[in-house]
Amino acid sequence: MTRGKFIALEGGEGTGKSTQAKLLAKSLEDAGKKVLITREPGGTKGAEAIRALLLAPPESSGWGPRAEALLFAAARADHVDKLIKPALENGIWVITDRFLDSSRAYQGGAGGLGDAAILTLHDIGSGGLRPDLTVLIEAPTDIVTQRLSLRDDGVSDAIGGRDAEYHAKVAAAFSRYAENEPDLFTIVDGQGTPEDVHQRIAHAVHAALNCQP
Repeated sequence: MTRGKFIALEGGEGTGKSTQAKLLAKSLEDAGKKVLITREPGGTKGAEAIRALLLAPPESSGWGPRAEALLFAAARADHVDKLIKPALENGIWVITDRFLDSSRAYQGGAGGLGDAAILTLHDIGSGGLRPDLTVLIEAPTDIVTQRLSLRDDGVSDAIGGRDAEYHAKVAAAFSRYAENEPDLFTIVDGQGTPEDVHQRIAHAVHAALNCQP
């Protein structure tokens, strides 16, 4: 059986990853692919339990960067072992809303732990698995702010609600990784309608993976 392909959608808060995951999945299914949509942290019962701990309301005590990185790595290990790898081995295409590079950008970059620490945790927990393609969706700050206001109605989770400086560091880290690893990333403009962005992502997937979404 031919192995499925693994695609991660990455980007900061409000860049439209969840919407684009659904649109991409539909187009791949229309092209005859079996597709699974998942998310991080989450995707399995254990990982969803860790998600609830990580994204608790901001008034809770919160986690330090090291504890946060360890929790994300534990959730990802369960996700990879129980959902992602079995699906890929059965020929299913997996689309995930966030994966390793979010940990690199948030805990490694903005959190100050450094890239090497996050990659080491990933090697231990998930065997170093990387997506076949990581699509980084980028959008200007004013557009993201408007989207978040509509999406969250003024209420953010513990990570999304951090200050503008933190999120600027996240965005800079994502851009740096994409520039340094062009064989693994493609950058897509997140401006415009959801369908506009989807067409850009579909083109990128076709070019990188030689398939017609």
